[in-house]
Amino acid sequence: LQLNKLEEAANAAHTFFMANPEHMEIQQDIENYKTTAGKVSLIDREAKQHMEDYGAGVRHYDKEEYELAIDFLERALKGYYSEDEDCQIMCEGPQRFEEHEYLEYKAGLYEAIADHYMQVLACKHDCVRELATRSGRISPIENFLPLHYDYLQFAYYRVGDYVKALECAKSYLLFHPDDEDVLENAGYYEGLLEGTMDPDTVKPRKEAKTLLRRHKLESHLLQVAAAGLGYTYTEPNYWNRYGARQDEHSVPSSISSELEDGPRLSVAKKPMPKPDRELKEGGPLLYSDVKFVYNSQQLNGTQRVLLDNVISEEQCRELHRVASGIMLAGDGYRGKTSPHTPNERFEGATVLKALKYGYEGRVPLKSARLFYDISEKARRIVESYFMLNSTLYFSYTHLVCRTALSGQQERRNDLSHPIHADNCLLDPEANECWKEPPAYTFRDYSALLYMNADFEGGEFIFTEMDAKTVTASIKPKCGRMISFSSGGENPHGVKAVTKGQRCAVALWFTLDPLYRELERIQADEVIAMLDQEHLGPSEMSINPKDEL
Repeated sequence: LQLNKLEEAANAAHTFFMANPEHMEIQQDIENYKTTAGKVSLIDREAKQHMEDYGAGVRHYDKEEYELAIDFLERALKGYYSEDEDCQIMCEGPQRFEEHEYLEYKAGLYEAIADHYMQVLACKHDCVRELATRSGRISPIENFLPLHYDYLQFAYYRVGDYVKALECAKSYLLFHPDDEDVLENAGYYEGLLEGTMDPDTVKPRKEAKTLLRRHKLESHLLQVAAAGLGYTYTEPNYWNRYGARQDEHSVPSSISSELEDGPRLSVAKKPMPKPDRELKEGGPLLYSDVKFVYNSQQLNGTQRVLLDNVISEEQCRELHRVASGIMLAGDGYRGKTSPHTPNERFEGATVLKALKYGYEGRVPLKSARLFYDISEKARRIVESYFMLNSTLYFSYTHLVCRTALSGQQERRNDLSHPIHADNCLLDPEANECWKEPPAYTFRDYSALLYMNADFEGGEFIFTEMDAKTVTASIKPKCGRMISFSSGGENPHGVKAVTKGQRCAVALWFTLDPLYRELERIQADEVIAMLDQEHLGPSEMSINPKDEL
């Protein structure tokens, strides 16, 4: 950028963003480069070509451009097997003995040789994971190699090449021989070919058989070696159809009108995480004044609810008065006054800070306690409505305001808060949400309780995993609350606040007591003491000067 090489700067920013899709500021930088340099073709300098081809193939498939989908997916397969050869070769070099201290390593010659070759073998065995992992990510794309054949079997069917369709279906079944959908597809393709050729002459692809045979042999040798050398080895499930990336439907929406005896694709067009618990909704709202507005179906998603009258107009005004007295610019973002967009000022405060200020007399204690009480009310409503069988704990509670900065609203094309998910790293290009650090992977439910409507812009939006297709838009107002599960099934963001100040209580919850909000536990203790009759400051075991 300092050398005025804007295209190179844009590519560098794009490369960083592809590995860090949760990074807010880099998104704004990329938009600025586009505006300054004009039309820019962004290039990911660390992209793996076989994954780029796979992604392009899936996108063409989604658009029902099956000829193009086949071209890219076949190119991706060719690239995959070429990269696999390179990966195998790279494993032949020196290896690290991760389970041993070098200075204390006492193995004899034959043990050391065996240990080295087991490390080489483990490295080769892990090439499957390496080739399925995007640059900068930790987790691989589940079922990556078999998915090529799954998409191809259906794409070939769509273009009328039933031999190739059967070949790819049989190749997929090498990895998942009990997949009922693809078994049914293979039988359907065989029926189409009867009378023209013997379907038994169509075999799975040789390269898939070879790789799988080698992979199984590697696994066997590693397990035998582990037993013989006395160390622990657990075989990962590299092609798990039922893991965290499990798809929601067996038939994509694009072919839902297909005849019942027609072929089916075993993955959906838009993968969704498999929940680790039974999902329910529609439980009691607990408070008679709370008004139900929309459920998940009406909001075009999963585990979503919109409610009104969670708090009154007077409570909204009182919370706003508290906010003006306790909020700090950049609170929760290491003092960055504009963490999400340079066009707005961000301010926030926690429950404990409100109680501390109330105890010190800097804000009315009654008002500070209101913040505590209404957040607990919201927690109880969420826990009840989604019919959770275990306690829902606070993970983080934040009173936040976003204020439009004057003179910076013209030609604005960014969001107040970019599209994201609350417990995983949203990766729109891969149509994935990676549940790994630095995401708050322990968060299970989220809620936003709005305090005002006297501003322009600032609508809350849900999108598809592409971070572009809006599925629902909600205009904030006093007492309105939107709540939803925190995973990749609910990407969301906030449209630009172009005039005025937008305030809300942001709440994140967890079902894991290990991740309870520490400040909330301390706030509970303060409330318990305040609830004791006629307790004076001298009797309370907190020091107002302490950072509580």
